[in-house]
Order: sequence, then C-alpha cells, then structure tokens
Amino acid sequence: MTASKVVPALLGGFICIYGLVSGFVKERLFLSEALVAMLFGIVIGPQAINLVDPRDFVDTGKFTLEFARYVIAIQVMAAGITLPHRYMVRKWRTMSVLLGPVMIVMWLVTAGIIHLMFDLSFKQSLLIASCAAPTDPILANSVVKGRYAEANVPKNVRDALSAESGINDGLGLPFLYFALYLLNEGFSTGHAMGRWFYWIWCYNILLSIVIGVVVGYVARKLLRLAEAYDLIDKESFLAFSIGLAVFLVGCLQLIRSDDVLCCFIAGHSFTWDDWFREETKDAHFQEVLDGLINVSFFIYFGTIIPWHQFNNVALVIAPWRLIVAAIMVLLLRRLPVVVLLTRITPAFRNYRQSIFAGWFGPIGVGALFFAEIVMEEIEHEPEHFHIRSREIIVPIISFL
Repeated sequence: MTASKVVPALLGGFICIYGLVSGFVKERLFLSEALVAMLFGIVIGPQAINLVDPRDFVDTGKFTLEFARYVIAIQVMAAGITLPHRYMVRKWRTMSVLLGPVMIVMWLVTAGIIHLMFDLSFKQSLLIASCAAPTDPILANSVVKGRYAEANVPKNVRDALSAESGINDGLGLPFLYFALYLLNEGFSTGHAMGRWFYWIWCYNILLSIVIGVVVGYVARKLLRLAEAYDLIDKESFLAFSIGLAVFLVGCLQLIRSDDVLCCFIAGHSFTWDDWFREETKDAHFQEVLDGLINVSFFIYFGTIIPWHQFNNVALVIAPWRLIVAAIMVLLLRRLPVVVLLTRITPAFRNYRQSIFAGWFGPIGVGALFFAEIVMEEIEHEPEHFHIRSREIIVPIISFL
C-alpha cells in the first residue's frame, strides 16, 4: 500500500464517520474534534496498527513546520475577521493585560516548571517555555465557536479569548528569540540583545503589523469595489480571506518577517468596519475549511508523536516527569495570574469569567510550530548550541 492511496482513504473515512456523530461527541461527550482526530492518528500510526508512518515519505520536521504555519495563518486570519469592529483598539486595556503581564508570567512560570523537572539551565527552560507561552487559536475554537460555545460562554469572554489566541501566536516570537539568542554561544549578550531588538521587534513585529494594516485596508477597499460593480461571484467572495492568508504567508516568508502576526492584523483590518463579517455571517465556508484543515493536522500529529523519546534517561526525561510537569503547567501557568488581574481586565466582568479564561489556555499547533522554528534555527548553527537544547525540546512540547 502506498501513502498516496492510504492517506486519502483514512482521512476521508474519518471525516465522514466522525461527521455522523460530531454533534454527540462535542455536546454530549464534551470531546473536541482535535482530541478525537489525534487519537485516530495514534491508532493508525506506527505505534498501533501502523497503516501510516509519515517518516517514510516526508521530512517530518520541515513538513510539520510548514503545515502548522498555514493552519495557524488561516486560523488567525479567521480570528481577526470574526472579532467585532475595532475590537483591538476598543479593548486595548484587556489586550494589554493578556499580552503583557499574563503572557510574560505564563512564559516564566512554564520555564520554572521545566527547569525544576528536567534539570535544564534556566536559559534552556526559557527557550522551551517560549513555545508553550502563546495560547493556541485552533484549540481555542472549542470555546469561542459553535453552538455549545455560543450557548454557554459569554460573548465578551469568547471575543477576548479569540483575540488573545489570534494575536499572541505572532507575538510569541520575541519570547522565543530572546532565549534563542541568549543560548547562542556565538553571540555576546550585547549583540544578542541588539539583534533581538532590531531584527525581532522592528523587522518582524512592527513591519508585519504595518504590512497587515495596509494589506487588510487595501483588500477591504478592493473587495467592496468589486462587489459594488458586480465583478465578483459568491464563491470567490467567500474564499477571499483564505486566499489573503495564503498570499500573506508567502509574501512574508519571502522577506522573512512574522507571517502569523501579519495574518491576524490583516484579518482585523480587513473587517475594521464589520462589512465583510456581516456579509458572510450566514455562510459556513470558513468553518468547514477550518474543520478539514484542523482535523488533518491533528491526525497527522497523532502519527508522529515521539513516544520513544518520552522515556530517555540520557535527556532526564521520564513519563512521571512529563506527567507532573503537565499537571503543574495546567494549574500554575495561566490560571493564578489571570484571576489575580481580574480587576484590571475589563473584558472579564467577574471572577467566574476570569477563572474560566484562566483555565482555558491551550497548548497546541502553535507550540509545535515554534518548536520546529527553534529546531530550524539551531540546525543553521548547530556548533553554537548545546546538544541537549536540540534533543529535548520536541518531546517536552509534544507531550504538553
């Protein structure tokens, strides 16, 4: 059996069979499609019945990086589009808290837990923790989209979580490269901090924001013009945002800037006046495509989970260490700081809402994306990094 025959059969079969019971699974069993898809991937992967092993036909490191890049880009574009008009400006206090002190504390607490559990230097722990600092926009969909979320989660909380998960994947780069540059033995501290400021903050963050605002604005004007003169059909109208996300990823990769942040900013700029969101609110093309892409990724992830690395004496990795670390991250990484800052977070109207928002800070596709970025950066200059930094990051992030 070849992969070109087996993969479509398994993927299509899962989508059809899961689709028949998806409402029951989500609303009665309270299981997300990402979890079910990952479990299916584990079953068909090399650790179970071994129908598919992506390592046989792709370079899983590079493929995971690019697959995750496009999945996240499309999702953060969707997050930017679905936010109410001018949300990031109107709710700047909430966003400042979630993207400032909350994200920094999440990073430092996670680093402290990793440092404690895996006998790593604090710099190495900061690097691994930077991958897990952002909340994941794909897994966030379970509480911000769908009939159950709309019925049980207040809109102000859904909007805040959607905005946070959309933008902080792009804003995770400064945390990642701060630790990466400090660990690079070829950089002095001064050179590392200088490069971090001009290359990450100026070229990646600020430039991608400017490009996102401009492209989103121009795209909105062009689409309105095309619609006013009846130049665009309904199908192209609905697919426009997907094409915009793919276009931006390609362009930002060419100039080596922050494509994920740019996609979110462009999505929000694109619907600044709510026109596109109102025009497409009854169409479910975006949700259907998102679901297909997300299911595909998590099935793929289930087949490449590095089980053999979860018990590695040389790397001081053991199942009990991973489990204890995961529990500590779940309890301490986000919940305490979000609850403590409730009074200065206007989007959360009471402690009940802040407890919910604090509990829900998923680690998912974005963490894998950042882990593969780290691996790619280290591969460029392997002589400047300790070997353990390279070998330990993927198993820890995959387990979390």
